Amino acid sequence: MNYDNTNIHEYVGNLHIHSRYSDGEGTVREIARTAGSLMLDFIILNDHSHMTQSVHLEDEGYYEGVMVLMGQEIGMRYHHYLAFDLPDLLRDQDLTPQSVIDLVNRKGGFGFIAHPFEKGMPFRENSIAYTWNDLSVTGYTGICIWNFSSRWKERVTGPLTGLFFLLFKTATLKGPSRQTLRFWDDQNARRKVPAVGGSDAHGTWFQWGPLRFKPLPYSYTLGSINVHLLMDKPLTGDFHGDRARIYGAIRQGRSFIANNRLAPARGFRFFFVPEKGTPVTMGEEVGFQRGIIRIQVPHRGEIRLLRDGAVINRWRGTRGSCHIREGGVYRVEVFRPLPLFGPRPWIFSNPIYLR
Repeated sequence: MNYDNTNIHEYVGNLHIHSRYSDGEGTVREIARTAGSLMLDFIILNDHSHMTQSVHLEDEGYYEGVMVLMGQEIGMRYHHYLAFDLPDLLRDQDLTPQSVIDLVNRKGGFGFIAHPFEKGMPFRENSIAYTWNDLSVTGYTGICIWNFSSRWKERVTGPLTGLFFLLFKTATLKGPSRQTLRFWDDQNARRKVPAVGGSDAHGTWFQWGPLRFKPLPYSYTLGSINVHLLMDKPLTGDFHGDRARIYGAIRQGRSFIANNRLAPARGFRFFFVPEKGTPVTMGEEVGFQRGIIRIQVPHRGEIRLLRDGAVINRWRGTRGSCHIREGGVYRVEVFRPLPLFGPRPWIFSNPIYLR
């Protein structure tokens, strides 16, 4: 890939969306129309496989410029797995988590562990959490490290806190949990493990006494935790070719995750320029040699460079650079300053692997 910014093609999408095919409120077309109003390039629906009779691949395609892809969320009480690029519906009854991962791989698909350490919402849901308990599994593609709905609802303990976190849902949203990031860093130390983020959007109604409203409509959640894909060639409008390119970028981790409600994140760049050879960027792995890491942010923020999960450098502003003299797994976190609320989690990159 050429890392001159003029030759990088960036596409923004939202993953982990639920429609009327499972427990969401909207139709595929309605959701696609909302995504278009938010200037998204693609969306991927992951309806619950135990609630539907089909993957509904017939609904895939371009909707007024927005590419719509149909995945699945496999799992019931525990071990939810976001599966992509599958030819048919996969149910997990009587299957172990490892068997689900293995079956997705055999069918030619790939998948991400979803909200592995979520805590649930105390108010109205009794803190029921759909966690991933078997951390010994192998063969999964990656981890969904940032789930909007999971992180938002876990702080709602009652009506007053619910009102507060609704009014200030952008400013108060937590980033990926420390437990999730530790687990992700630990897995990356062993092998390449890409990350994604998602909205877990349902667009459902909430009823409390005489009150009935949609606290988290698609028009909000689809513009929150987005995945930004970086490609060396543009999408062409050919559905099958573009589908393969999008899935390839997600699978390889050529991407970063951002809360675009805080500020638009298009234009974030993070790459390594070795003393000899070709620059590398997020999701790529090369043998270590000395060089320089360069970071570019579209708006001012607190930029943190991490190696093997530990912060090794910080900058304030829109740029950072650092001479690299030892191997490791390097990634970037960016926090956006907000008046009264302080630095808020904004951008989380996929790693560059130098080892």
